[in-house]
Amino acid sequence: MSDYTVEAVGTKVSQWGEGPIFWEGKLLYVDIEGHTVNRFDPETGTEDSWDTGERTGTVVPRANGGGLVIAGDNGFSFFDPHTSTKTPITDPEPDSGDTYRFNDGKCDPQGRFWAGSISLKKVAGSASLYCLDPATLKATKKFGDITNSNGICWSVDGATMYHIDTARRAVRSYSFNDGEIGEPEVVVDFAKLEIEGSPDGMVIDTEGKLWVAVCHAGAVFRVDPANGVLLQTVEFPCIETTACAFGGPDLKDLYVTTGIKPGLDEEMAGRLFVVKGLGVQGLPATGFGA
Repeated sequence: MSDYTVEAVGTKVSQWGEGPIFWEGKLLYVDIEGHTVNRFDPETGTEDSWDTGERTGTVVPRANGGGLVIAGDNGFSFFDPHTSTKTPITDPEPDSGDTYRFNDGKCDPQGRFWAGSISLKKVAGSASLYCLDPATLKATKKFGDITNSNGICWSVDGATMYHIDTARRAVRSYSFNDGEIGEPEVVVDFAKLEIEGSPDGMVIDTEGKLWVAVCHAGAVFRVDPANGVLLQTVEFPCIETTACAFGGPDLKDLYVTTGIKPGLDEEMAGRLFVVKGLGVQGLPATGFGA
């Protein structure tokens, strides 16, 4: 690996930044506790921010009609940043109140939106992962028995789905075929790697290696899902590193969101960072197919 640099970009300070995704030359991400969707333009350094009116766990672009899709307190919704109009799609957990909300999510290679819930009461095994179909706009529960659904991505060939349930402190893989998944297999165990903290957001590079942001660790770790080995550690000047995504004109820059830990005074907490010079490349993001 070549030498790399870590730099804070933009001026926005998120309470809890999450869900970065690079689309049409700009980085989209959310501030969950700030109830916003944000967009950073790396060419101009300009930023936009839109109030969604709810805790929003993740955002993906619409591939065909423009606009965005979000998942948060009120399930799945279309969101038009030009008018700040939110149009509900479906809420598979409509009576959850302050018990559950949607957390991280991304689109699979065919344009389905996968997003999972988080148990706000930390009830073990009570949350679920859902898939929103662009053809029917129906959300199907794919599996439960999770506590805090987090990072999700797909292998380079699209035949494997990787998913993090933060409470398990592991990455699990599932065979993947046109939206159908197989049985889970633990491929990266952070306890065995003796990495402290909570695995959160995740992205894959073109070499098939996973980049996992770990909360409470102030770092992003590159790991090999083929053997569970730790390959590289990138450290940051704040402890709550939450999620990551490749971006830039050639997808060789790694963008990392962070959050603010209550009671801890950190000057750089909540900032958006970019890591340059890693010597690897990411895959293009997929938008929601409706």
